[in-house]
Amino acid sequence: MQFLDDSHGCAGWNGEMAGRIRAFDWSTTELGPIDTWPRSLSAAVQLMLASPLPMVMLWGRPGYMIYNDAYSIFAGGRHPYLLGSPVELGWPEVAEFNRNVVDTCLAGGTLSYTNKVLVLLRDGVPEDVWMDLHYSPVANDDGAPAGVMAIVVETTDHMISERRRLAAEVAYRADNERVRLALNAGALLGSFVWDIKANVLSGDERFARTFSYSPDQDLTDLPIDIAEARIHPDDRSWVQEQVNQSVATGEPYNAEYRVLRPDGSYSWVLASGCCEFNAQGEPFRFPGVLIDIHERKIAEESLLKFTRNLEQRVADEVEARLAAEEQLRQSQKLEAIGGLTGGVAHDFNNLLQVIAGNLHLLARHEPDNVNVQRRVSASIAAVERGAKLSSQLLAFARRQPLSPAVFIPRQIFEGLAELMQRALGETIQINVTTPEVPWHLYVDRNQLENAILNLAINARDAMKGEGTIGLSAENIHLDHRFCAGKGITAGDYVCVMVTDTGVGMSPQVLAQAFEPFFTTKADGHGTGLGLSMVFGFVKQSGGHIEMSSIEGQGTRVQLYFPRSLRPLQSETASHDAQHRGGHETILVVEDNEAVRVSAVELLREEGYQVLTATNGDAAMQMLLEGVAVDLIFTDVVMPGLIKSSDLAAWAKMQTPPLAVLFTSGHTRDIISRNHQLSPDTYLLSKPYGPEALTRMVRTVLNG
Repeated sequence: MQFLDDSHGCAGWNGEMAGRIRAFDWSTTELGPIDTWPRSLSAAVQLMLASPLPMVMLWGRPGYMIYNDAYSIFAGGRHPYLLGSPVELGWPEVAEFNRNVVDTCLAGGTLSYTNKVLVLLRDGVPEDVWMDLHYSPVANDDGAPAGVMAIVVETTDHMISERRRLAAEVAYRADNERVRLALNAGALLGSFVWDIKANVLSGDERFARTFSYSPDQDLTDLPIDIAEARIHPDDRSWVQEQVNQSVATGEPYNAEYRVLRPDGSYSWVLASGCCEFNAQGEPFRFPGVLIDIHERKIAEESLLKFTRNLEQRVADEVEARLAAEEQLRQSQKLEAIGGLTGGVAHDFNNLLQVIAGNLHLLARHEPDNVNVQRRVSASIAAVERGAKLSSQLLAFARRQPLSPAVFIPRQIFEGLAELMQRALGETIQINVTTPEVPWHLYVDRNQLENAILNLAINARDAMKGEGTIGLSAENIHLDHRFCAGKGITAGDYVCVMVTDTGVGMSPQVLAQAFEPFFTTKADGHGTGLGLSMVFGFVKQSGGHIEMSSIEGQGTRVQLYFPRSLRPLQSETASHDAQHRGGHETILVVEDNEAVRVSAVELLREEGYQVLTATNGDAAMQMLLEGVAVDLIFTDVVMPGLIKSSDLAAWAKMQTPPLAVLFTSGHTRDIISRNHQLSPDTYLLSKPYGPEALTRMVRTVLNG
């Protein structure tokens, strides 16, 4: 069809919803297959997808729904199920309203609503939702109305805020009105006259009572110092300033201040008056009244507090949104790096596996050739460095397969302290502390130990080989304010902390510390991936990492892992499996010929019977034809219809279940969830040597 070209049809559509619309089976609706749509519908959908406003197309009499990315956010939990659904089924609670919209627009009319309130179900709960709604007909290729284009902009937050503002204004006006009515009704606290020339104050009985003069005090001679002493200390200078201003200029005197009550509390009053001048223009008399404004001031303070709280909430929300956006950008960057890293790692590790396998075979075939053994050892060491680099890249990109289990910090620290001491040297002192009542954490123990060791080596280098490294764990609760924008939720965490007394880092270095390949070490003394690996591992484990440093004082790194409520596994004595080979039959499933050949030769040298298949399809065909094997040794990522996970699922269904051992340079989450392996999944990462292969094969067969 002509409308499917890049300029008119769906080939030019962009965005998440464009992909969903193209993938949807429209042949089940009256619209028919997407390649038969009218040009007018295709053009209208393209216009809608390009709009940043929430827009939805209701096509035909049933109103089949086609919408853009912005509308999918408005739809909430109903997305993506609304796509292709008749509007009355998608929004049953407002079916009558939408039926009127479709009928009106298909008849050629338009509809528009501003702040229209509808009751919608959100999370199963009816809610008042305000919206600006604009509906207009969309013609088919013949010019007749065939659909409805709807613009749906939710204004709920604005309406709620506006209602609160109006309510506050009404309350403020009502309070002022109450003051005016109270004044008119005689709600005075007294009247006074200040004789400026004689500096004598007089007042009525209510005025004297307000300032707590004694009952027998002469009302025509009220000591001014008593009245001044009853004014709140914070208000006295302000009151005096207003009096002086009125006496100097003749302007009306209006001063709001607090007066001490007999019970020790303060009450707000308004003193109003004016200065009178004699014929010579000299001030001689100052009459005034005292009005009770306590209730009004309390209302004003409440309104001010409400306004400040509202402003603070808005500021907090903006700050949280900015932090979340930054977190999203960082996550997207990591995802992009991770996708690239994963593909490279898979091919790179396959190459390393071919090299490693043949090197080990060469070493076995030439056991007495010293030159061969020396060169093979050097080459294998280079392969291991390459494998470590690939592993660090995968860890930073959060794509390293993890095998988590439940531990307490003491279990990890006890096994690690001796290794750290050997790695760091005798001139480094290690102080280890753990909580008396430890919380559980669910982590990959090997990866956590590697992370701590990486941090400890960095600490040793920062201290020039001498000093104290602290390794500790702490039970801690993180609140919402701390967690905002960090990709974690508030709750209980176990904090593993590594500290040193080294040279510290400048703010500029600290800001770049977790970036891959960034290092302050000399060339050849570090890849710059150590901290990046630690960062990726902690994030992949659902945790958070923070690092602080002061130049000349040292560095502190804190790893936060969510507290696990799972029980500890019983600690039983582990017995090393026999590493020697056996007589069992192993099916090797590997699409890379060089990797397959080296694996087969290594296994046959151990005495195993080996069968091969180039992919999952060939392996499944062999198994279904009745070929008996004891173990399937399969690559994770292979071409073909039958995936490695399909082979494993089939093997588990057999009686008895058939053992499966996976191998891969990068699993791509085919056999894991968030790159975390289940306890019954066995993975041998590439590149591997004969000992690792033999040990893992026997472990799986014995298990």
